[in-house]
Amino acid sequence: MIEDKEATSKAISNEKERPKITISRFSDYYRKKYMPEFEKLKGPDKKIKLEFQKQVDVEERKAIDKSLGISIKEGCAASVTGGVGDSYMSAFAVQIGATNSEIAALTSIPNLISPLAQLITPKLIEKRKRKGVAATAVLLQALMWLPMIVVALVFMKGDLIYAPILIIMFWTVYAALGNSVGPAWNSWMGDLVPSDKRGKYFGRRNTICGLVSLTSTIIAGILLQYSKTAGIVFMAFAILFSLALIFRSVSSYLLRKQYEPELHVEEGYYFSFIDFVKKMKYNNFGRFTIYISLLVLTVNIAGPFFTPYVLRELKFSYIQFMIAMLVIPGIVTMLSMPLWGKFSDKYGTIKTMQTTWIIVCILPALWLISDNFWYIMIVPQIASGLGWAGFNLAAGNFIFDATSRQRRSLCFAYHAVLNGIGVFIGATLGGFVLKYADLNIKFMDAFLFIFLISAVFRILVSLIFLPKIKEVRQVEKAKPLLSYLHIYPFSQLDTKHSGTSLIK
Repeated sequence: MIEDKEATSKAISNEKERPKITISRFSDYYRKKYMPEFEKLKGPDKKIKLEFQKQVDVEERKAIDKSLGISIKEGCAASVTGGVGDSYMSAFAVQIGATNSEIAALTSIPNLISPLAQLITPKLIEKRKRKGVAATAVLLQALMWLPMIVVALVFMKGDLIYAPILIIMFWTVYAALGNSVGPAWNSWMGDLVPSDKRGKYFGRRNTICGLVSLTSTIIAGILLQYSKTAGIVFMAFAILFSLALIFRSVSSYLLRKQYEPELHVEEGYYFSFIDFVKKMKYNNFGRFTIYISLLVLTVNIAGPFFTPYVLRELKFSYIQFMIAMLVIPGIVTMLSMPLWGKFSDKYGTIKTMQTTWIIVCILPALWLISDNFWYIMIVPQIASGLGWAGFNLAAGNFIFDATSRQRRSLCFAYHAVLNGIGVFIGATLGGFVLKYADLNIKFMDAFLFIFLISAVFRILVSLIFLPKIKEVRQVEKAKPLLSYLHIYPFSQLDTKHSGTSLIK
């Protein structure tokens, strides 16, 4: 026992006796090498054990803080990909001559199929590190820009008759790989970010990433406008997609540089998707998933068609499209995100959604008032940035709050699958309604008709389902701003308690 104590003390005090602890191997290092020895110590020797544990906690906190900084850089790289690639995919589809039905399919099909990839991830992270799963999927996702670059280059030589179909196929695989990252990344980040700091951290992260995304979006829009004037627009798309590939690869590299706390999966943690669906209406997280999935459905009745509306019907230039559709809401989101983060930390995620729901619900209806560029830029798009910034931040953080770390990856996966089904149904339904309205509705534009339908059903879904969801954290009691309008009885909800969830 004396020998064990001397050896253990030496391991603590003499830095030369143990290898340098790095972020990538820190967790395994201290658990596998040192902790078994310390578990044997009893009595007076507990002081040594506590001293070591304190040292371990300090070093782990440093590793986590460093990783959270790296995560912001990784998010910035991903934001460049989103700004120069993802943001202009619908515009690329319009440029290659995709029909409204094909543009709807570009949204609906990937969102139906790609979330299914998330069902695989929880099983993968039982045997592999979450970091490795996420980084590998991101790298494969980056490589999916290659065939889309080829399509753009081939189109320079002449029409490619199956180009829209090919883009839908490639975009579906791209989205599936991106979705497969979700459960691993969300479970991982849930361990790194303290629950009472999530609003502040993700608000700051989203703000910085939003600035990067905004900058890259502006540069991409200017390039597209110039190239269209010069007659080389497909070359410009190829360049943008190449940049998207490069920066998504950088994201994969930065993910591997972050520290991952070890995840011990206990037996019995798993529950099937069917079990989740059967019990949804009986638990808080299930009711939240029902609400978000139905809201996503109603949003996507109109969502895929704003781009063809402004480019084809309103004849916006790429500069106007960039400013009104991407830059203005991006700026508002970036500026309001820190405020929503503080509000969410203080008053809770449900209060935040209760404050922003009406904004996101009436957005499509605002497009009926005027088709003037300045009006669209100032009214609907500023409201969009403000409303969706708070709502999306709160909805994302609610999942972290309502799930335990062992089941978090499962919950994100099942939530995403149902959201994907909602997107598919909404976008498909929107495509059918648009086609019908174009032939039969004479009293208003077909696009504006589906915008109105989307707004009406967003409001109905929110009125019915949002009051059924309870806050799961201890938060300060404060009425949401819009509850004073008595739109529905939010003020009757008692949210100053810890709600229940299936997933705890």
